[in-house]
Amino acid sequence: MENVIEITINTTDTAQKEILIALLSHEGYDGFEETDAVLKACIPETAFSKEILTDLLQPFELSYQQQLIAPRNWNAEWESSYQPVVVEDIAAVRAHFHTTISNVKYEIIITPKMSFGTGHHATTWQMMKLMQQVDFNNKTVFDFGCGTGILAILAEKMGASHILATDIDDWCIDNTVENAVMNQCIHIQAVQSDVPPSNEIFDIILANINRHILLQFMQQLSSLLQPKGYLFISGFYAEEDELLLNEAAKYNLQRITSSQRQNWSCLMLQKTTS
Repeated sequence: MENVIEITINTTDTAQKEILIALLSHEGYDGFEETDAVLKACIPETAFSKEILTDLLQPFELSYQQQLIAPRNWNAEWESSYQPVVVEDIAAVRAHFHTTISNVKYEIIITPKMSFGTGHHATTWQMMKLMQQVDFNNKTVFDFGCGTGILAILAEKMGASHILATDIDDWCIDNTVENAVMNQCIHIQAVQSDVPPSNEIFDIILANINRHILLQFMQQLSSLLQPKGYLFISGFYAEEDELLLNEAAKYNLQRITSSQRQNWSCLMLQKTTS
């Protein structure tokens, strides 16, 4: 499992942050975190280029700080602070060292390591909740940007017969495989990739990524869906709903329902025609 470089860019300009996320995503950065004062992003140590980053930031006249993050340090920090997450009476997400949580439909054990997706973030929480509105029994599922594999695992626990889980980062794929085994899941195929597949059709697609990736691949995601299939998307702010919905409508995807939590949004879309 590879070390990661975390960069911190000092900027309070929201529009500037959006442009930077798009540019950094193109260069292989992920794991974006925004606050009022900074934008943080991560990239595998072997993929980090000081020259590329400096050239990218030069037009904005911005500086950055970098920090090397080792997976073992992440684990220690996580284990010292991680608390179980309960999504109403639907699901509970806990670590292997927590006691069993029995008053929910589904219990998921997650060791996140360097990956995103423990249920703590509002986007993951909402995805898990909205997934309950669809029958996953014997369905084929694509989890685009799987992180820890939490949504793929929940899909299998809900009855999915085949789940393809992809992520750009190799440690996410390793983590998904480990977590699938820990949860006794046997129908999850984890593959490292930064693009959706081109030769499969799915009943349900789960994509908890970011706005820029969703806009980039909306047409392809729609093409991978069966007629009347469902696309769940999150990873963007509530005020960006219309932007995503307008793009989705171009490809015969209409909103069935949506939710908001801590200003993060989640949309459940359905493909209306083939």
